[in-house]
Amino acid sequence: MSFKRRILVLAMASAGIGLCGEALALDASPTNIASQSNTPGNDGQSQASAPPATKDTHDKDGEKKPTKEEKLAQTLNTVTVTGYSRSAATSADIQRYSDKIENVVTAADIGGLPDQSIADALTQLPGVAAQRIGGQASQINLRGLPGNFIQTTLDGREQPSTSGSNYIQFDDYPSELIHQVSVYKSSQANIIEGGVGGTIAMETANPLDNKKDQSFNLDTRGSYNSRADGVYGANPRAFRISAAYQGKFLADTLGVGLGYAQLYQPHVAEQYINESYSTTPATLNGRPTYINTGVQISQNGGTERRHGYMGTVVWQPNDAFKLTGNGFFSKYDNTSFQRGMRAQLFTNGGAVITNPVVSPNGALIGGTASSIPGGFFGINGLQAFSVATTANDQSNNADVFSGGLNAQWRTGPWTVTADVSASRANSHTVGSDVTADVYNGLGSGLPLIADQSVSFLLHGLNVGDFSVANPGSYTDLGKMALSSYGMYPTTYRDDRKAFRSSVRYEFRDNPVFAGLEGGVYLSNQTYSADRAVWLYGSAWGQYWLSTPKQPPLALDSSNAVKTCWKSSEFKNFPCFLGLNANAILAAHGITPDPQKDWSQNWTETQSGDVNVKIRDAFVQADIETTVFDRALSGNLGLRVVHTSQYSPGLQQVGNHAGEPIADGHGVISTDYTRVNPGQTYTDYLPSLNLNLELDDENQIRFAAAKVMARPPIDLLKSGVASYIFNGTYNLTSGTNPMLDPMYARQYDLVFAHYFPDSTGVFAADAFYKHIDSFVQTITDPNYDFAAHGYLVPINPQTGQPYLNGTFQTAYNNTKGGYVRGLELQLMRTHFLPGSWSGLGFSLNYAYTESGTKVESNLGGFPQEQGLPGLSKNVASAALFYDGDRFSTRLAANYRSPFVSAAQVSFTFQTVYFASEKVLDYQASYKFNDYLSGLFQVLNLTDQPTRTYFGNATQTSTIQYFGRTLYAGVSLKF
Repeated sequence: MSFKRRILVLAMASAGIGLCGEALALDASPTNIASQSNTPGNDGQSQASAPPATKDTHDKDGEKKPTKEEKLAQTLNTVTVTGYSRSAATSADIQRYSDKIENVVTAADIGGLPDQSIADALTQLPGVAAQRIGGQASQINLRGLPGNFIQTTLDGREQPSTSGSNYIQFDDYPSELIHQVSVYKSSQANIIEGGVGGTIAMETANPLDNKKDQSFNLDTRGSYNSRADGVYGANPRAFRISAAYQGKFLADTLGVGLGYAQLYQPHVAEQYINESYSTTPATLNGRPTYINTGVQISQNGGTERRHGYMGTVVWQPNDAFKLTGNGFFSKYDNTSFQRGMRAQLFTNGGAVITNPVVSPNGALIGGTASSIPGGFFGINGLQAFSVATTANDQSNNADVFSGGLNAQWRTGPWTVTADVSASRANSHTVGSDVTADVYNGLGSGLPLIADQSVSFLLHGLNVGDFSVANPGSYTDLGKMALSSYGMYPTTYRDDRKAFRSSVRYEFRDNPVFAGLEGGVYLSNQTYSADRAVWLYGSAWGQYWLSTPKQPPLALDSSNAVKTCWKSSEFKNFPCFLGLNANAILAAHGITPDPQKDWSQNWTETQSGDVNVKIRDAFVQADIETTVFDRALSGNLGLRVVHTSQYSPGLQQVGNHAGEPIADGHGVISTDYTRVNPGQTYTDYLPSLNLNLELDDENQIRFAAAKVMARPPIDLLKSGVASYIFNGTYNLTSGTNPMLDPMYARQYDLVFAHYFPDSTGVFAADAFYKHIDSFVQTITDPNYDFAAHGYLVPINPQTGQPYLNGTFQTAYNNTKGGYVRGLELQLMRTHFLPGSWSGLGFSLNYAYTESGTKVESNLGGFPQEQGLPGLSKNVASAALFYDGDRFSTRLAANYRSPFVSAAQVSFTFQTVYFASEKVLDYQASYKFNDYLSGLFQVLNLTDQPTRTYFGNATQTSTIQYFGRTLYAGVSLKF
C-alpha cells in the first residue's frame, strides 16, 4: 500500500472512530467547546499552549470548577498591558497551565518578537544558550546538549534542516513570522519523539484569535554595521522589512493570515586563526614541541538576504469542526568570501622554524616560519610552506518549506484530529579554496614561488601578531599570481512527508482520569548529500609537476584590489590583494565545472542517500484528581516507535570486482558496488507528568520519561572507501547506517510560584538525564562486513573472500553519562506603584554539569574535553519598561566556556569556546495608534567569539562581527 493510501485509510478510520464514539456516548454531556475554540494551540497534539481538557468537575457546593483551558483563556483575556509586559505575562500564564514542563516566548502582536531571530528570542529562557555562527545566534544548545539532541517543530510538524545534519539553523526562521515559541523540558506520549535535550515548538498565529476583524502591520528598518566599512566586499548599510495581515470573514468563521519578512545585511567578520597542532612533537631547540599547522588573518565579506513567507487559512463553521491549512517558506542566500593571508604547513619539515616561543605545555605559540633554502627535498621551486593570499568562497544558498492541512472534529466527549504535512530543506555550499602567491620570474617560461617568511605570536584570547617579510610584494600585481583554485561544492536535501492522527475521549465523573488519548504518526524521510570537485593549478606553485601543466594566472586591477585593515584590533596586519577569483578565471577563459570524479573518489563515497521510515503509536491518560485536598493533574503515557533506516550508497571493493559506474565526467569504474545497508528497530518510551497545586499560586511538578534522539542523519550514509592489507579487507568512513538512536532517562522536579494578577513567576527546576551513549568515530579491528550488508571481494590468491579487517566508522555504543543541573527563573511586571508600574524584569540562570568526556588531540597533546554544547553557567537578564507611548528593553546573555564544533579554515573541529557576554538594546515610541518608531542595537559591546585548543594560550579563532544599529518605523491598522 502506498504512503498516500495509508494516509487516506487512517484519516477515514479516525473519522469513523469519532462517529462511533458519538453513538456510544449519547448520555455524556458535551464539553464547553465555545470556551476552548479560541485558546492558543487547540489543534491537537504537540502544541505549546494547549493544556489538557479536563473532566466536568464540581466543588462541594455543586458549582462547576473551571478547566485548565478555561482558566488560561480567562487569564489571557484579562491581560490588558501591552509591549514586553504583555509578552512576559502571557508566557508565564501558558507555562502555569501547561500539562508539561515548558518555557514560552510569545509575541505581544504578530511580528512583535523584538529579536533578530528565533534563536535570539530563545536565549531569554532558562537553560537555553545559542552558538553564534557568522556573528548571529543560529544553533541552540539546550540543557547543555547540542542541536542534534533537540527536536524542532513548526505548528506541530517536524522540521527539516539546512545544516546537513539534524540540528536546525534557527536563523532560517524570521522572528516576525513566528507568534510563539515553546521549549518543552519534559516529554509526554503525544509529543513527537526526538528531544533528549528537549523540544522546541514554534507556532504561527491563528487569525481567528485576532481581536480585530482586520489588521495589518508593516515594519521597516534601516541598519548599519560598525565593522563592515573595513571589510572587503561588505556594505555597512542594510535593511529589514516585514508585513503581516490577519482577517476574519463569514461571521468570524473564516480566518486568513499572511506574512512576509525580508532581511538584507552584510556578512561581516574579521578573523585571526591559528590552525590545529600535529600530534607528533618535533624537536625545537632541543625540546619536544607540538607544532601548529599554520596561521591566518582574514576578512569575511559578502551579503545575507533572507525572504520569509507565511500563510494560514482557518475555517471553523461551528464549534465542532475546524480545518486549518498553513504554509511556511524561507529562502536564505548568504554570499560569504573569506579573503586574507594564510601561512600554512609548518609541520612535517615543511618550514624552517626559528625563534620559537613555546607554551608551558609544549605547544608552539610564536616564532618565525620560513621557506626551506634550496626547496623542499632540495628541489628548487618546490615548497610545502608558503604565505598565500586567499579568496575562499563559502557562500551558501538554502531554503526551507513546511506546510500541511489539519482537521479537528469535536462531538460530545470525543475529539478526533488528523494532520497531513510535507516539508523539505535544500542547502548548497560553494566551498572554493583559492590561493595566490608571490613569484619569481612571473611571465617567464618557469615562474617559481618566491622564498617567504612569517612571524607570529599568539595572545591567547586576544588577536595575535602576524607579519611578513617584504610586505609590499603581496600587493604587487607584477609579482602576485593565482596559484590554485579548488571548488568543493556540497548539496544537501531533506524531504519529509508525514501524517498524524489522534482520538481523545473525555471522561465524566472519573475520580482519577480526565481523558484518554491515542494516535498514530507516520513519517517518511529522504535525505541526500552530494559532493563534487573541480581543481586548477597547485597550492604551492608545483604546476610544473602535473599533467597537463596549469601555470599560475596573472592578475590585474580589475580582479585584484589592494585591501588594508582599519579596525583597531587588526590595523597592524599587512595589506593584501582582495581577489575576485571567478573574474580571474574568466579573464583567462577558464570555466569551473565541478563534478563527481573517480580521481577524487571521496566525491563518490561521501555522496549518498538515507531513507528513514517512522511508524509511531501512542496512548496517553490525562490525570485530574485530588491528593490531600490538593488538585493533582498531569498525564501518563507510552509511545511506541518503529524505525526503518537504510542508506543506498557506494562501497569500494577494488580489483575491478564491482559494477560499471560512471562519474560526472562519464569515466567508468568497476572498483565500486552499490550497497544498501541499514536496520530496523522498535522503541518503547514511557512518560509521566504530575502537577500538584499547593494553592492558587504555588505548584510542584514532577516529570519522568525515557526519551530518544535519532542519530545525526549525515552519519547514517553508507559510502565507504577500502584498502587491502596483509590479506584483510578494510573500510574507512566516518559514517554508519547501523547507528542506534541516543537514549536517555530523564527526571525533573519543579517548584513554581506565580504572583497575583499575572505579574510574574518564580520557578526552580532540578533535572537529571542519564544518556546511554554518544556517537563517536572509532576503528573496529575485526568487523564482520558481510553480516552488516557489505560485500567482501575475493582474494585472488586464495579464491576466498578477504579476511575481515578494520572498519573506521561512526559508533554509538560508547559509554554515556549524566547531565544534571538546576534552572532558576524570576520574572516580575507591575510590581512598583505609580509611574514606575511599567517597569519589569526577567532573570534566568542555569547550572549544568556532566561527567562525560570527549577525547581530542587538536592541541597536539591528548586531552579530555567536556560534553559538546555544555556551559556550566548560562544566564540571561532583561530590564524593560512599558509606558503609554514609550517602551524600552535591555537584554543580556551570558554563557561560560564550552566545547563545540567550529569551522577553522575549511574544516570543522571540536574546540573550546571562551565565555561570552552579549548585550542588545531596543526602544520604541508610539506616536499615535498607528505609527511607532524603533531604535535597536544588537551586540552592543561588539563581543567577539573566541576559541582555543585545550589551553587558552593556544588560540584557535578570534572573530569580531561588529555591532548592528537599527532604526525604523512600524505601522499598524
